[in-house]
Amino acid sequence: MIETRTFEISTQGFSDIIDITGHVEREISASGISDGIATVFVPGSTAGITTLEFESGAVSDLRQSIERQAPQDIHYEHDARWGDGNGFSHVRAALMGGSFTVPFNDRRMLLGTWQQIVLCDFDNRPRSRKILVQILGQ
Repeated sequence: MIETRTFEISTQGFSDIIDITGHVEREISASGISDGIATVFVPGSTAGITTLEFESGAVSDLRQSIERQAPQDIHYEHDARWGDGNGFSHVRAALMGGSFTVPFNDRRMLLGTWQQIVLCDFDNRPRSRKILVQILGQ
C-alpha cells in the first residue's frame, strides 16, 4: 500500500532549520500503515531535508557549515542571470538534498535516540513550505 500525505510549515528562510519529526510521525500514524518506509520530501529548489540532533549547538554548527560550503556573500551566476539574490539558496539545497527516507514499525519511526528530521529553508525570504510524506508499507 502507498499513501501520500502533506503538511505545511512556515519558515523564515536564510537557513531556517525546523524540527518536523512530530509532523512526520503524525502523518505515518494517520496513514493506517503500520510497517514500512516513509520518504519525506520538500518540493522546490531552495530547501532541503536531513536529520540532526535538534539542539541549539548542533543547529548552529550546521548553519555555520552550510555558510562555509556555500557562502551567501559571494558571486553566483544564478543571481547575475535572474537578479533574485538567492543563488546561494539553490546551491545549499542541492548539496543537502530534498528528501530523507526513514523506516517505521508499529507506526513509529526507527530513528536514533537523538535523531530528528529537519527542514532547512535556504531561500532569502520567508516561505510556506509544503512537505510531502509518501508512505509505503503494509
